[in-house]
Amino acid sequence: MRPAITLGLMSLLAVGVLSGAPFLGMYPIPMEAIFAPLEGNIEAEIFWNLRVPRVMAAFLAGAGLAISGMAFQALFRNPLATPFTLGVASGAALGAALYVRSGLSFALLSISGLSLSAFVGALGSILLVYGLTQIRQGFSVASMLLAGVAISFFFSSLILFIQYMSDFAQSFHILHWLMGNLGVTGMETVFEILPFVAGGALVILLLSQELNLLATGELLAVSRGLNLRRIRSLLFFVTSLTVGGIVATCGPIGFVGMMVPHICRLLVGADHRFLTPATLLFGGSFLTLCDTLARNLIAPAEIPVGVITALLGGPFFIWLLLRRASEKRLV
Repeated sequence: MRPAITLGLMSLLAVGVLSGAPFLGMYPIPMEAIFAPLEGNIEAEIFWNLRVPRVMAAFLAGAGLAISGMAFQALFRNPLATPFTLGVASGAALGAALYVRSGLSFALLSISGLSLSAFVGALGSILLVYGLTQIRQGFSVASMLLAGVAISFFFSSLILFIQYMSDFAQSFHILHWLMGNLGVTGMETVFEILPFVAGGALVILLLSQELNLLATGELLAVSRGLNLRRIRSLLFFVTSLTVGGIVATCGPIGFVGMMVPHICRLLVGADHRFLTPATLLFGGSFLTLCDTLARNLIAPAEIPVGVITALLGGPFFIWLLLRRASEKRLV
């Protein structure tokens, strides 16, 4: 199937998911209720203030995580790379854990202290990885990976220490945040995520040709006039900030950034001019469907959406490893 046709079908899927998901829940919402005045209308309140913002937040988060994973896979030329490879999620989690353990409660410009602390942690992780990379070998792929993995393990151990030193309520709060959660109320969360996803998506879309060159290898990319240092630095900061903004608001939602780019490559090919919009559309639809399943599977209780994506991602990861092993045997 031609990539353009596949993109059209993915667009229809995204429209269908965004239109249909708000109606799915423990309490069915009739169509006429959503056009009624909000005041005194419980069904309209649930639809517009709970379900619509949650669906929009899920779509934006899924799109941002998926496109960031795609960019990292091209940057590292590694199909197993994820948006969390460089320790951004661990930094955000450390910031969130410190906030919960401190017992503080504040907000700034309608943004919760938890989200702000998580974003500061993510930003600190980004700057730390960049600084360590510069010290080693001038922003090479290998030094980025080494620095990211080291920071991720160190921050994860600090999070475990903080949990151990916390009381039951604080420890449960930290654990719940680490599972990833899209339980939002109102449009504030959507407006918090939107600038990061829109900015990251725009830059990555504009760099589609450069991503194609990166995926072919460093020697060919340099021979075509690509400034590797500039492109790597730009992609590193843009994707890391995108992921940091999402994780700070929704918590770490794993495997979306690994699974979706692979599925889209099978559908539209490896050309990033088509792969990038396909990943955006399918990533948003995928996480929205996962979140819809998470809030309906054991209603009225909810499963953290990160648990659903992990349950899907584990088998997918094994399949990917087996597929790569069989390809190597054929070669």
